[in-house]
Amino acid sequence: MAKRRDDPWPATKEEAQARREQRQRQQEFRKHQQEKRQESRELARGPIDLPFCLLVLLLTAIGLVMLLSASFPSAYYETKNNDPTYYFVRQGVFAALGVAAMFFVGKINYQRFRGAAKGLMILAVFLLILVIFPGNPFAITRNNATRWLGVGDLFTFQPSEVAKLAVVLYFSDTISRKKDRMRTFRYGIAPYLAWMGVIAVLMLKEPHLSGTILILGVGAVLMLVGGINWGWVLAALGAAAGGAALLLSGVIDYGQSRIEMWQNPFIDPLGDGYQLSQSLISIGSGGLLGVGLGKSRQKFLYLPEEHNDFIFAIVCEELGFLGASVIMLLFAALVLRGYWIALHARDRFGSLLVVGVTTLMAMQVFLNIAVVTGFLPTTGISLPFFSYGGTALTIQLAEMGIVLSVSRQMKPTKAG
Repeated sequence: MAKRRDDPWPATKEEAQARREQRQRQQEFRKHQQEKRQESRELARGPIDLPFCLLVLLLTAIGLVMLLSASFPSAYYETKNNDPTYYFVRQGVFAALGVAAMFFVGKINYQRFRGAAKGLMILAVFLLILVIFPGNPFAITRNNATRWLGVGDLFTFQPSEVAKLAVVLYFSDTISRKKDRMRTFRYGIAPYLAWMGVIAVLMLKEPHLSGTILILGVGAVLMLVGGINWGWVLAALGAAAGGAALLLSGVIDYGQSRIEMWQNPFIDPLGDGYQLSQSLISIGSGGLLGVGLGKSRQKFLYLPEEHNDFIFAIVCEELGFLGASVIMLLFAALVLRGYWIALHARDRFGSLLVVGVTTLMAMQVFLNIAVVTGFLPTTGISLPFFSYGGTALTIQLAEMGIVLSVSRQMKPTKAG
């Protein structure tokens, strides 16, 4: 009897053997994947990295104390009910939510974040478009910059905060899958330049230069750690140096007033140089030991943004050089511990996640302190865990939860 064409069984012993081997390989692959998922679930129940967690909680607590000290004069004079604790209470609520979010995210198996990476990136781009969309009633403009979405004073947030987290998740996910292909332009450079280019253009439209620098910086670091060719790194550094030279020489007009005031804010201490000159006065007034907690004079409506971008100047005035140094050392310890966790992460994805989150925080701390002390031109950038901003604090603490999630599955070490 002739064999039918649609007979599901192979016609020869060789085909039957090949079919059996293929089924066996598929079963072994599924078994291996199931074992990996089970192992990951078991490892995710491990302990969090206690030093990292304690450093985060300590910086958050110190930040709340300093916010109360720095903000009560402006809260009294500028709020409707003359409530000196207005900013502190709101920040405290968001801090509690943020700590809860940190521990909640820390209990999630970080492998689950892969599924949210692309969707979060698309959402971030949509929000960045929405914030600059003409006539948008939810867009909020402050100090000639439209960077916020929200409803009055009830709820506001910066889409750039979502974009930062989205870049870290998406880049970590895709880079961890490519391995050797990261050395090629097609897979290791082009797609990431495209994403960063879109985000940079949208953020510069707000304008939000400091946020743009942060996103470009963390994206570049993740690409570098991911294994791109060093030639591209050197080319990027050359381009950045050239751009900085053009900016300082006056060829690029963007921010020329800030550049001039950065070089010498006291040429116009009551005009464009007012904020930086008041910041330097505040820092200088603190001396070695400070004037004492709560005793700052500059916070009485002399220094603008004293509870936000320039809160570190109040820290220097009240706690002095020694107190400010201790806080910087705590930030340095947190950054070093984060990179230590990244080095001991169980896989490439976890390592990239921690590098991204830690680098983002480190860059933000450095840029804020550099601006406040006059090391860099003035631009709007907050100090993590200290500056007023509820949603920003909650997102920052949730990002710390990602690091704690990765720390649960760290490879065993002889000493921490």
